[in-house]
Amino acid sequence: MSEADLPTVQPTADVADSATLGPRTRVWHLAQVREGARLGADCNVGRGAYIGPDVVLGDGCKLQNYALVYEPARLGDGVFIGPAAVLTNDVFPRAINPDGTPKGADDWEAVGVEIGRGASIGARAVCVAPARIGAWALVAAGAVVTKDVPDFALMVGVPARRIGWVGRAGHPLEERDGRWVCPVSGELYVETDGSLAPSA
Repeated sequence: MSEADLPTVQPTADVADSATLGPRTRVWHLAQVREGARLGADCNVGRGAYIGPDVVLGDGCKLQNYALVYEPARLGDGVFIGPAAVLTNDVFPRAINPDGTPKGADDWEAVGVEIGRGASIGARAVCVAPARIGAWALVAAGAVVTKDVPDFALMVGVPARRIGWVGRAGHPLEERDGRWVCPVSGELYVETDGSLAPSA
């Protein structure tokens, strides 16, 4: 790997020795990347962001400042996580067991959030595990996702609900003559039984 391709880690960041950083990935001030985490090439981990043990990020992911990605999350290529967004991992969170003893690693089973290629999670949004966010979907700022999200879905609210579709360019699609059109790229999409796909 050439020097230009080496990852960049700021001195105040905390990256575990067993974590893997891909070429040109950058980890900024006060971020923490835990044991066994695997980050692809060209990722950007913002100030104060947290990536849990064994979390996997594809190539070109961007975690904004103070985003929290708890294990065992899996992010596809090109996923955007907005500032202070949270991906949870505990269906029934408790600090203690019923007998009052501290809850330890053996007292619960972590469940993860899976995010498909190119999807975006807005600032301060919460994705409650287990959930799958489809490819190229857009979760609005402040939304709370409690169930799976289709590819290309535009999700808003608490709990999050679909109010439309977005294209790969990230803009809301416009319906024309029974098809959906991206106003930026002109790309065409077809809706079938509640799912959307690019037109063949």
